[in-house]
Amino acid sequence: MSGAGPSQGANRAPPGGSAAAKPHAWGDRASAIARDTLAARAPFDRSLLLVAPATAFMLLLFIYPFLYGLILSFEPAEGGALANYRKFFTTDNLWPTIWTTLRLALPATLINVGVALPIAYKMRVKSRWQRWITTLLVVPITLGTVLIAEGMLTYFGPKGWLAQFLQLLHAYDGSIRLTHNYWGVLISLVISGFPFAFLLILSYVTGIDPVLARAASTLGADAKAQFRHIYLPLLAPGLAMCFCLAFVQAFSVFPSAVLLGAPAGPTRVISIAAYEAAFEQYDYSLASAIAMIMGFVQLIIVAVVLWLRNWFYKGPVTGGKG
Repeated sequence: MSGAGPSQGANRAPPGGSAAAKPHAWGDRASAIARDTLAARAPFDRSLLLVAPATAFMLLLFIYPFLYGLILSFEPAEGGALANYRKFFTTDNLWPTIWTTLRLALPATLINVGVALPIAYKMRVKSRWQRWITTLLVVPITLGTVLIAEGMLTYFGPKGWLAQFLQLLHAYDGSIRLTHNYWGVLISLVISGFPFAFLLILSYVTGIDPVLARAASTLGADAKAQFRHIYLPLLAPGLAMCFCLAFVQAFSVFPSAVLLGAPAGPTRVISIAAYEAAFEQYDYSLASAIAMIMGFVQLIIVAVVLWLRNWFYKGPVTGGKG
């Protein structure tokens, strides 16, 4: 019995030994948790690298030019940082270009969206003529603004085919002026912008499940009620986006205003003012300021349209196929 005492004393833990082992236990537990966290974390998805070219494209061709132009607009040749903006809004042949451009872009956008909506709504039902009619309606996309302007000068000019045809029928004996004025530019914007509006609205209207309309018809809703209470609310977000895209395209009008309008008169749009400042006056700072004002006006119109969309219809956009 007496020999067992020393061995038991040797195996006995020193005072405070359990407390000293606790930090090691907590450390081991934290390391285990860290290892489990790293193991549970998903590995890097290399497919995300496919986004790199698009990101570089956006940075080089959109973000960098915008930031460069914004900074350049506050570095005028003379005056303070806001000299270019002050000059634009105090010069009689600069600030009216905003109203001139709006007088062209807004009517053209309203006509394109207003005409494309009923046609796309009618074309939502598949038929043997749908593909041919759609092809004819989108042909102007392949022409371009310059070729459209050249054709309009041939057909709608004072000595064009339209004037000769109307005079041959004695339907109109006066001179027809549909070029080199406001109407020529407006017609060109409608011809070039209609296919985009039509294709966008057609994609939206064909995405609405037709079962909704059939269910409404069983409850006694006629075609007008179906369009008003089913299609139109579901089309509201798409129509708003279509209007915004068509407006931005029409607001940046330049070739049509030069070839078919009067660039020194009633069709002197804001893009022409920016072009003159950059390449005739060689004032790139003023041209950058005009471009910033141009983008700001577009942003205001887009914000108003999106606000009207939320006011017109609030709720989830449901009813799509699938």
